[in-house]
Amino acid sequence: MNKKQKKRLKKIPQVLIIGTAVVLFWRGVWGLADTFIFPNNYLFSSLVSVLIAIIVLFFTKHLIKELL
Repeated sequence: MNKKQKKRLKKIPQVLIIGTAVVLFWRGVWGLADTFIFPNNYLFSSLVSVLIAIIVLFFTKHLIKELL
């Protein structure tokens, strides 16, 4: 096994930890949204969530341009 392959193998645990953290974060976000944004009306809750996301993305578009 060469040096490059060893270096890749060392990154696997980091990638798994970060990937798990991202999945758990979004699971929490979905759970909170399901609980607090019109929990008895799935369709309306989904529409409101999409609307909120569009508004946030619209008002933060200058931040996205700075990142690119």
